[in-house]
Amino acid sequence: MSDDKLHDEAGRLASLARYRILDTGRDAPFDKITALVRTVLNVEMSVVSFIDDNRQWFKSCAGIDADETERSVAFCAYTIQQREPLVVEDAFLDPRFANNPFVTGEPFVRSYLGIPLATPDGYNLGSLCAIDTRPRHFTAQDIALLQSFAALVLEELELRTIAHLDQLTGAQMRRPWLIEAGKELQRFERYGRPFSLVAFDIDHFKHVNDTFGHAAGDTVLRAVAGTCGAQLRPNDHLCRLGGEEFGVLLPETGKDDALTLAERLREALCGIPPFAGGPGEVRASFGVATAHQGTKSIDALLAEADAALYVAKRGGRNRCVTSPLPDRAAA
Repeated sequence: MSDDKLHDEAGRLASLARYRILDTGRDAPFDKITALVRTVLNVEMSVVSFIDDNRQWFKSCAGIDADETERSVAFCAYTIQQREPLVVEDAFLDPRFANNPFVTGEPFVRSYLGIPLATPDGYNLGSLCAIDTRPRHFTAQDIALLQSFAALVLEELELRTIAHLDQLTGAQMRRPWLIEAGKELQRFERYGRPFSLVAFDIDHFKHVNDTFGHAAGDTVLRAVAGTCGAQLRPNDHLCRLGGEEFGVLLPETGKDDALTLAERLREALCGIPPFAGGPGEVRASFGVATAHQGTKSIDALLAEADAALYVAKRGGRNRCVTSPLPDRAAA
């Protein structure tokens, strides 16, 4: 793995975002691993943590009652800066940590062993760590054991990701996408944070399958997903809603910006080169809906986007249409 990835913070954060792990609930597989680490290594605490741009977030904690900390005080923030395990046998004797508030105060960290959680493409997302309240010499066997447990964490992370993705296109599946959209609706209701949904459908896709075969249709679907994914921000969510219809969840995005993005996606799809033995062009129709005071559910908002999509279809296809707000007189 190239050490350049250790200094590519933007790439690391984008990789972390793709796993959709932050702020998810506790999961038994991760909790079993941290419980085993405590038992097998005989330490007071074990944590699976991920480093976001300004915080350390805990996916699983054993022996610690916390959900997150500031990044500036996280031992894990040092762990992700290297390929090797981070070994701290006595925090009081390490100038990086001697005055750390978690060393001088609760939970009174004194020794730490952290294994970087590296993705297959070389980004360190966080760590699996063993923590104790007494000075400790971690043996080569201790380190090897924790590395084995860290491999299990990464395997579980990959399996979790695969389970949420459409196997043909790599886009998110409908159910987890709707869950993420529901979280955005909650943020909108509580804090007024804007978000939008885009629904789009490949034009004349039945003709592609009927004329060129389903293998060509599958190639088109993969190309559409890959092209759109390359245009989206790390926190956007591309979903295959079913068949040739896709959806995009756009957090922190109002109506005008959502329409701009939809137009960018439409133009990018027009730029897909012709396929050998396939259609000469790929076109799609888009519907855009933005959360508003009348939005009662994600299903209702998605229905607005779908309605706008079908207006685009009836209007000649290969175009973007926005859903109007319910009180049209005031619009």
